[in-house]
Amino acid sequence: MLEINMDDVIATIRSVQPQLIVVIAALLVALVATIAVNRTTVADQGTRKLTHATVWVVAVTAVIVAVNLMLTGPLSSMITMATGTRYELSQKTIETTNDLAVDIEREGITLLQNNDNMLPLADTDAINVFGWASTNPVYGGTGSGALSDAYDTTSLLDGLHMSGFKTNDRLTDFYTDYATTRGDDTITSTDWTLPEPPASDYSDDLISDAQDFSDTAMVVISRVGGEGSDLPDDMNATDHTFDDDSNNPKAATYTDNSTEYKDFPEGSHYLELSQSERDMIDLVTAHFDDVVLAYNGANTFELGFVEQYPQIKSVLWAPHPGQAGFAALGEVLRGTTNPSGKTADTFVRDLTQTPSYENFGDFPYDNVSEFTVDTTRGKRTPAFVNYVEGIYVGYRFYETAAEEGAIDYNATVQYPFGYGLSYTTFNQNMGEVTYDEETGTIGFDVTVTNTGEVTGKDVIEAYVNPPYTDGDIEKASANLVAFEKTDEIKPGASQTVHIEFDDDDMASYDYRDAKAYVLEGGDYGVSIRSDSHSVIDEQTVVVPQTIVYDSENNTHDGDQTVATNVFDEAAGDVTYLSRANRFANYDQATAAPTDFSMSDDAKATFVNLSNSDPSQSDNPDDQMPTTNADNGLRLVDLRGVDYDDKQWDLLLDQLNFDEMDDLIADAGYQNAAIRSIGKIRLSDVDGPAALKDNFTGVSSIGLPANIVVACTWNKNLARAYGETIGDMAHEINVSGWYAPSVNIHRSAFGGRNFEYFSEDPLLTGELAAEQVVGAKSRGVYSFTKHFALNEQETRRNSQLCTWANEQSIREIYLKPFETIVKASGDAQALMGSFNYIGSIYSSAHSGLNETVLRDEWGFKGFLETDYFSGALYGYQDADQLIRNGTDAMLASTETTNHIDSKSATSLIAMRRAAHNILYTTVNSWRYENGEPEQSMPVWQIVLVGADATLGVLLAGLEILAVRRFMKRRQAAIR
Repeated sequence: MLEINMDDVIATIRSVQPQLIVVIAALLVALVATIAVNRTTVADQGTRKLTHATVWVVAVTAVIVAVNLMLTGPLSSMITMATGTRYELSQKTIETTNDLAVDIEREGITLLQNNDNMLPLADTDAINVFGWASTNPVYGGTGSGALSDAYDTTSLLDGLHMSGFKTNDRLTDFYTDYATTRGDDTITSTDWTLPEPPASDYSDDLISDAQDFSDTAMVVISRVGGEGSDLPDDMNATDHTFDDDSNNPKAATYTDNSTEYKDFPEGSHYLELSQSERDMIDLVTAHFDDVVLAYNGANTFELGFVEQYPQIKSVLWAPHPGQAGFAALGEVLRGTTNPSGKTADTFVRDLTQTPSYENFGDFPYDNVSEFTVDTTRGKRTPAFVNYVEGIYVGYRFYETAAEEGAIDYNATVQYPFGYGLSYTTFNQNMGEVTYDEETGTIGFDVTVTNTGEVTGKDVIEAYVNPPYTDGDIEKASANLVAFEKTDEIKPGASQTVHIEFDDDDMASYDYRDAKAYVLEGGDYGVSIRSDSHSVIDEQTVVVPQTIVYDSENNTHDGDQTVATNVFDEAAGDVTYLSRANRFANYDQATAAPTDFSMSDDAKATFVNLSNSDPSQSDNPDDQMPTTNADNGLRLVDLRGVDYDDKQWDLLLDQLNFDEMDDLIADAGYQNAAIRSIGKIRLSDVDGPAALKDNFTGVSSIGLPANIVVACTWNKNLARAYGETIGDMAHEINVSGWYAPSVNIHRSAFGGRNFEYFSEDPLLTGELAAEQVVGAKSRGVYSFTKHFALNEQETRRNSQLCTWANEQSIREIYLKPFETIVKASGDAQALMGSFNYIGSIYSSAHSGLNETVLRDEWGFKGFLETDYFSGALYGYQDADQLIRNGTDAMLASTETTNHIDSKSATSLIAMRRAAHNILYTTVNSWRYENGEPEQSMPVWQIVLVGADATLGVLLAGLEILAVRRFMKRRQAAIR
């Protein structure tokens, strides 16, 4: 989200450019006048001095007026936010939040391998911890997901020590002497360097000392990711990596650890071992027979190498733990915590062979010069990305392709989706599946018995395998349809869990023929699995006849209106992967793009600031709405009042154009005050794992990243996550939370995979919905983001046209948003995405923002853009956006975020936007005890005082100058 960079600086300067011109002009005029009025041109000394004094008084007055216009105009919101009261968390909240962080990491750490039952290390007190990352692990992502340094952080080694392990200090010193920081990773640039000492740097004495210290070794490998950059899928090539500063493709920034070799030879990517890491593992396994590998990264990694080293007996996935979560790693190693995490993504052996690999990255158009815009980073032209895999994302492809015989599953997949080991064993017994055709409810019980010797938790994963007709509606053979996590179960004990879902959860979207959701008649395999590939038990549900959800009396999943095609144009000219004839078109569909030209059809609907004309959408029949009415209502009067109640019309009638404009335009990290109705300024802040006020610096503790939450598969922990965010929000006076982030892990190389949950939309949606509901229970509204199809960072704010078919849009990419809206869509918020959907900017896509979000799903709340940089990005225009369902501009400086048009159509749109914003905010916790007090910001009080003082001073100086002039004149007469 926000970071101090050149774009922000230049945007701020541009916003105050008129006032700066006045300041410079006033000073120049005064200087010229001072020089011009001299003894040669004006002989009388008194006249000269009076002229000089008056000119400078006038100039200084002009400067003061201009500065006031800057401070109270374009810079007002920014200064108000920066000078706001600094709040702090209570010690009790700090302790509670840290406890929750550890709980989440306890269940999020995933045991991927445990040969010879090496773990837990119940009888081992000392561990040699190898790998530079052990001294500098990854705690969270970067950008909006970054953590605050205001709170203590438990390091990886701290976590081991807390569980009673001793670690080799000499090894630790060896790594910290080598390097103490990793490369910079910011929104606008990333240094991907992995400081890892060459194996030759390890002395014989160091290794010998380590062997004497302990027989057990742990190797730590980490990878970082963050906002603004995707992980390099080729460390040396330029075709998939885009430099946001130069607007040109480039190779990844990386400094090798040795002059003797390259860490990443040609063709290597970031999610495999570097040469230095491989050499280090060779060294460790040559001297130690009991090795545990800990992977500390959010993105799935090529871990096939562990099978080449029999000494690596155990493998743990320990993603971003936040500021306290590493305590759980020591507990898992010790055995005081039994790991219960399950993978939220599929670990494949070769990431370059995934269906999305060739269609993820930097693909600029070659025929769009007419859409070129000048920005601070040079000329920007549109680019594109093709979601060629359709619905076959992650495990949906691998399970289906295996069933069709299109792949060798074991040679392709190392750890399936939903996979994770435990220190105990479980048996899951599936009861009879019942199907109530009248209500559409499908249900069954699962009895989980702990058949081992250690207390632990298990996950019930329910999947559906629908009937498929070759060449007809695309369907995956495995689709997660429900899941639950057990309580702790003691050895020999059991717990029965009820699983329930609706038959329309098994429906598929037919975008070609029915243009609606369709539940085809036939046999549906309903199974419980230990992961997406391993079936424990399966039963058949027979749907007697095909159901098409295409009427008002028969909508899909409770939709308020029939879901039908609104994204036809977004499919473009792309060939999509099809299951037909056993994925016969795989090579064609997944090949890298060869056509880089935007079609004429796409050009016809493409809009950026070079051709934007919102007046074209003016409706001559629209009637100008009432403004400035005196109806005597205050905003607080409408707390708890239904969205459609007529009282809202009366309140909205009271607003004027400027009040609505300020509310819409100045929504960056806040929503603005409207004094006339008692609307106070509210604080809305980043980010997905914490609350961070980018202006005051006030922040909360950072919880584990959402990838960890996903690996817990625990809805209760997700709910507690949202509740804790809400509790912290109260203490630091925050109303809105810029989270959760629910885009899909389309590629392992996604830069923000740490803050997104999973490759699966159901797992993502269910857990994120719990976070939203939890925050809402505390009166905090969430900005679920990024709406929608924002699965890559590369060129994300460079007019990126995302092409996808309607089935994948609805079944995969919109599904988490739909789940959240239907769980808690009242008085909430959403954040748009930077990208285009097809050729239409997402925040200007009325089909997305109005037809789907509000008409179908029934969302009542407000929709805000992602960071609004207007002319600097070249395509964001507030006039266009409010007419297409977006309500607020996430702008912190004055650019194209204000409404220019005063047509009836424009004011109707502004009125609707104001309604949505006010409805959400009045139902937040800030209004739960009546109308909050609102006072003038301290800086404005200081400004008034300074203005008054300067005014008196300048008036006094002018009076003094005049008196002196009169004295000189009288003296000259005498």
